[in-house]
Order: sequence, then structure tokens, then C-alpha cells
Amino acid sequence: MSWRSRACDGTVFLSAAFHVTDARMTGDLSSPQDMPLPAIILVEPQLGENIGMVARAMANFGLSELRLVKPRDGWPNESARATASRADHVIDGTVVFETLQDAVADLVYVGATTARPRDNFKPVVGPVEAGRGLRARSRAGQKTGLLFGRERFGLFNEEIGLADEIVTFPVNAEFSSLNIAQAVLLMSYEWMKSGLEHETDTAFAGPDLTPADKRHIHGFLGHLEQALDARGYFRPAEKKPKMLDNVRAVFTRPGFTEPEVKVLRGVLASLDYFSPKEPRGAGYPDRKREADEAARRSGDGNDID
Repeated sequence: MSWRSRACDGTVFLSAAFHVTDARMTGDLSSPQDMPLPAIILVEPQLGENIGMVARAMANFGLSELRLVKPRDGWPNESARATASRADHVIDGTVVFETLQDAVADLVYVGATTARPRDNFKPVVGPVEAGRGLRARSRAGQKTGLLFGRERFGLFNEEIGLADEIVTFPVNAEFSSLNIAQAVLLMSYEWMKSGLEHETDTAFAGPDLTPADKRHIHGFLGHLEQALDARGYFRPAEKKPKMLDNVRAVFTRPGFTEPEVKVLRGVLASLDYFSPKEPRGAGYPDRKREADEAARRSGDGNDID
């Protein structure tokens, strides 16, 4: 795959050739320690800053093996380390090769990425299928890799000829340039996603909230009706049933959880029982005392302090 970019800001025509390896995360998201991870191979990268950002993107998704073919500014490169944002293990483990043939010599499978059609007989896949293929090969113990081309023009045809497969992204045909680190990040993401039990899994989940039962909802609505009644909300009186239906519709539609209803009861209690002249914490208003006593007598348990 090949992506063009301006050397000054790291934009590249994504050119990548694939070899498979696996990420170590959790479950198959974190692959077994003996599963080989895909190597990321950059052909003649120009800026150290780009290499550092590639290392950071790799580390984000559990990849660590970075190979460089004839980096323009030599290696090691302090600019790369500075932009790697503490992905030092990737920088420290980087290996430099003189030729692309040497860089892929130990790999079983190579896939080349490019944003433009090539005149060859290589099969073409998208990033999702490529990620799954890399994962399957890694599970089989095969060493694989991803090849990315030069920032300015990607990979030469003869370099793509060394790959087993072409991978291309569904980008805007009128603006297909990607930063080389963006290209690596996208493929690294697809690699990690392919190891999830479900591809929609997330790193963490929201709280497990219990839906409020009707007792809590009815208790809140009863309190709200009393508070509105005491303040003359239902006017004229003959429209009260319809107005009350509208109020109930508002608060029964969302499907509140029990904690949310308790928050609403607390807000309502503050507005109903307290005032600017007698704020919460300043005393025990008569209306609040009467409501608490009534709740205790009825065994309602929905009173809010």
C-alpha cells in the first residue's frame, strides 16, 4: 500500500508490504507471548519525526518490531525518540537493513499497501480483511510484516513485487494522502481489532445500572405532583389531568435507572422543601418533616434526605 505525503509534515502515500505477527494484549486481544507479531517495515523513511510517530502508533496497538530500510538521516535518530512519546522499547529494538530483500527475508507472508492501482497480478484486500489475515497467520506461528513506502511517493512496483498481497484503504480518491504514522496506526488498529472476541468490544465499559422499577418512578411522580399542586402549577384546575399526563410522559419516556431517579428526587426535595431563606442544611422544615413521617408510615422508602 502506498501513501504520498509532504516530507515536511510526514504526509505519505501509504505504501506497505505485509508480513504477519501478533500483538500481546488481553485474551486474543493480548496475544499469547509466543505468537509472532507483525513487523512494521519502513522503506527509506525521510524524517526522524515520522519514524518516532510510527513507533508511538505501533505501541498504541501492541506492536513492537520496527524495521527500517536505509533511513535517509541514519540511525539512531534523536528526533525519532523525541516524537515516540515514551515508546522507547520500539525505538530501542529498531533494526536497520540495507535492502528490502534483507528486511523481509525471514518473513513467511508480506502484504504491500498502496493507495493507487498497480499493474501486477497481486490479490487486493482492504484493511479489515488484511488485519484478520495477519491474525490468522500469527496464530499459526507464521512471521509476517507490514511494509510502508517513502513519504513522497510510496513503494516502487518492484518493491511491491516482493509482497504476497496488496492492501488498500477506502480513502477519498481526490485526497488519498496519509501521514505515514496515520497509515501505520490504521493497520495496527485493524490488527488489534482482529484479536477481539467481538469487534465492537471496548477497553472499558460503562457502569452496570439497574433500571428503576415502577415503585421509584411512581414515588417521584407523586412527589412532583404534590410540589406542583402546592405552587399552583395546575391552572385552570379542569386541565390538571391532561397537564399531569404530559408531565408523566416526560419522565416515563427516558427509561431512568434507579440512581437517576434518586438524583431527581433529591433535586425535587431541595426545590420543594427548602428555599433561599431556609436553605438545605439550615434546619428541618415542617413540610420536609411531615413528608418523612408520611413516608415512614407508608413504608415508602423513597424519601430523599
